[in-house]
Amino acid sequence: MSSESVPPLVAAQLNYLLTHFPLVVKIENKWSGSKYYPGFLDRFTLVISYCLDVIKWDVVFDSESPFSAPDVIFGPDDEKFQQFLVSRDEGEGDSKFNMKCLSDWNSRDPTQLMLLIHELRDQYMSYQKKRVAEVDDDRLKFEISTIVAREGIEMQMSSGVDKPEEVKFAVPLLDVNINKMVPVYPWRHQQKIYLQIVYPVEKKFVSTPSAPRLKLVSTSELKTLFSIDEVKLPPWLNGMCMAEYLPHLEESLEKQVLEAVSLVDVRRRFIEALALQFGRPVEADSVLCRKATFLAASGVFTFLVHVLISTQFPKQRPSLMLQSSQHFNHHGVPIKSLPLTEFPWSPRWELPHMAERICDYLTDEAVNFKKHCNEPPPQH
Repeated sequence: MSSESVPPLVAAQLNYLLTHFPLVVKIENKWSGSKYYPGFLDRFTLVISYCLDVIKWDVVFDSESPFSAPDVIFGPDDEKFQQFLVSRDEGEGDSKFNMKCLSDWNSRDPTQLMLLIHELRDQYMSYQKKRVAEVDDDRLKFEISTIVAREGIEMQMSSGVDKPEEVKFAVPLLDVNINKMVPVYPWRHQQKIYLQIVYPVEKKFVSTPSAPRLKLVSTSELKTLFSIDEVKLPPWLNGMCMAEYLPHLEESLEKQVLEAVSLVDVRRRFIEALALQFGRPVEADSVLCRKATFLAASGVFTFLVHVLISTQFPKQRPSLMLQSSQHFNHHGVPIKSLPLTEFPWSPRWELPHMAERICDYLTDEAVNFKKHCNEPPPQH
């Protein structure tokens, strides 16, 4: 055992939480709270995704009492969340917060911590909705009333000494299962696209309210299929509300996602066209078809051709990189070219013609790359 380690019962809880929690959760810090067992790391900071941002809570186990339930310490900006939980537990509000998972804590059941954090996060969402509902801003009250039927919306009130009060919404878009559109891809989480909407709190009447700040956000894995950075948001017109804005955005977004899925097959056919020129690929991404590697030769000089294909293909040309199979640098690493992107290209060409033009381009480029590989290394 290392000089510092997590107690086995706590480690099982942590591992299950990190593996099975439906949203992104990370451990930021670990430390020991025991003066008798300072090597046992029984306390840690959880970073939990919420409203397209994160909340940080400290989870405190006691290595000297390993069968006891942990304490949870909330962040300095959420001091009133504790009071909210107490009021729920006493029967105030719409529902009673069930502390059964703590009173019946079973340290040998690795699911317990995940269930606790999941329940606390749900309660935190209710707490933030209550805070937002109490904001004295007629426009915000109206906005909330227009989207109350939408599922999965998260909201958060933010304020500080040096910053104005704002309300942030995270609105899930597209009522479709993106994971099933590419079922063979090993998605780790349910893929989602959100619209982040940030309203300034205006406590006095404004005849023409300012437009909110808008930003599209997606789960990180989705960018391998569809880049939201390329999406142009529709303009927010004067007097517009979320209920008017969202349908137009979702209609446009759904078309673009469907197009991104269809482009997977276009990339696959492009790789097949390259295979007719170079032969069967040495390696290829057979799911999203974003990259492939071919073995090529120029006389006795053999080299690899790495083809990197963006989600914007064929509008955006692929990137090529050559790697010698015969030349190595002084670290023993195969010599590679810089990315090659200046070859002839038109997105209107047929796929076989694209592959032919790349092959023609590499006929000359291979000679230059061979010369580069045979150059003596620089003297130090």
